[in-house]
Amino acid sequence: MKVTTTNLAGCLVIDPQVFGDERGFFLESFQAERYKRLAGIDLPFVQDNHSRSAQGVLRGLHFQKSKPQGKLVRVVHGEVFDVAVDLRADSVSFGQWFGVHLSEQNHRQLWLPPGLAHGFLVLSASADFEYKCTDYYDPTDEGVLRFDDATIGIEWPSMPQYVLSAKDQAGKSFQEIIDEAAHHRR
Repeated sequence: MKVTTTNLAGCLVIDPQVFGDERGFFLESFQAERYKRLAGIDLPFVQDNHSRSAQGVLRGLHFQKSKPQGKLVRVVHGEVFDVAVDLRADSVSFGQWFGVHLSEQNHRQLWLPPGLAHGFLVLSASADFEYKCTDYYDPTDEGVLRFDDATIGIEWPSMPQYVLSAKDQAGKSFQEIIDEAAHHRR
């Protein structure tokens, strides 16, 4: 597999080795020893998730405040523009974002270490999105960063409209999230 660093500390793009012929293809979507050795991913995965979304659906940007999750994400059907935002106050890439196209054709994965907000925009007619998490989902600990926060300035692909849940529409600004985190540290 090929591992590529991003502008976010610890966030990696992973291109697994794909074996294909006229019958189809085979790939290992995760193998603990290889991912530890080549990508430094040495956290246990405790939960796998699978979502299906229609074109134009924008999910995120989600994070957990006190129980951050590392995520290994991939698309098994369709195509998305996947985004990570560094919310770790002590990180050299704090407040920066990274985006990558994930699709069933490129088989690409994105590793998001704990402490990053995550979201994606569906570009194809529909997309099936799978991800492994290093901590359990806790709805009482969840935060949402606005997808269109001007301070972060994510360059989302253009769509006729973005379809967001009520929770995502009510997301907070980067400054509000920073202020809340500082208040809780006091």
